[in-house]
Amino acid sequence: MSTSSTSDSDAFATTRRRLLSATTAAAVAVAAVGSAAAQAPASPAPAGRSQSRQSRRGVWKHDEVALLLIDYQPEMFRQIRSETSAALIELNTRFLIRAARALDVPVILSTVAVEMGINEPTVAAIAAELPGSKVIDRSSMNAWEDKPFHDAVLATGRKRLVFGALYTEICLAFPVIDALKEGFDSMYIVDAVGGMSQIAHATALDRMAHAGAIPNTALAWVTELFRDWKSAEAPKVRPIIVWYLQQLEELRAAR
Repeated sequence: MSTSSTSDSDAFATTRRRLLSATTAAAVAVAAVGSAAAQAPASPAPAGRSQSRQSRRGVWKHDEVALLLIDYQPEMFRQIRSETSAALIELNTRFLIRAARALDVPVILSTVAVEMGINEPTVAAIAAELPGSKVIDRSSMNAWEDKPFHDAVLATGRKRLVFGALYTEICLAFPVIDALKEGFDSMYIVDAVGGMSQIAHATALDRMAHAGAIPNTALAWVTELFRDWKSAEAPKVRPIIVWYLQQLEELRAAR
């Protein structure tokens, strides 16, 4: 071996030893920081956050949610141009309400511009599922910015909010994102909502998911609320699911 080769080999070995030494030191430092963090007392949750990120990973339970339904009005239904038909959206929304009422989930119903004389009230089939309920009418496209609506949400005491609204890109996306910002957990029911075009609907679904909201479907959400056919809640919901599946078959047969 030449002197030059020996020098190169020695230099390589020296460099390797230095890199290994530096890597080991870094690993020790990281381990020390991790150990200190594990032993340190947990930091208090940020103001407005009622649930830790760990708890938010779990399934949603009927005694911690509220159902918010926004602008299911004739004018909105007539303009739906996204993948779920107006008839199926109406059925799914009625299904959500029936399950929520059976499990004592608070339901808030809101409309836009009825008192202004611009729009009609909630469609009759959906309104009939909530007899005697107060409807919160607004001028704001963003229900979260309407004080009576916001106050009604706070009054439920629930921190996990399930949203349905027409249209997806406006009256659903806006309050879902603002609720997240305020520290609530937000879920939206993708087959109980619709947009003025497929691209508007799909873009809004993506926007809400990127913001941290959770997508779900009507039947999946209802079963998530009790999850066990032997639970005390199951007998309350089973006939509603049977009704829903029958209605679904009738709707499909009518196409």
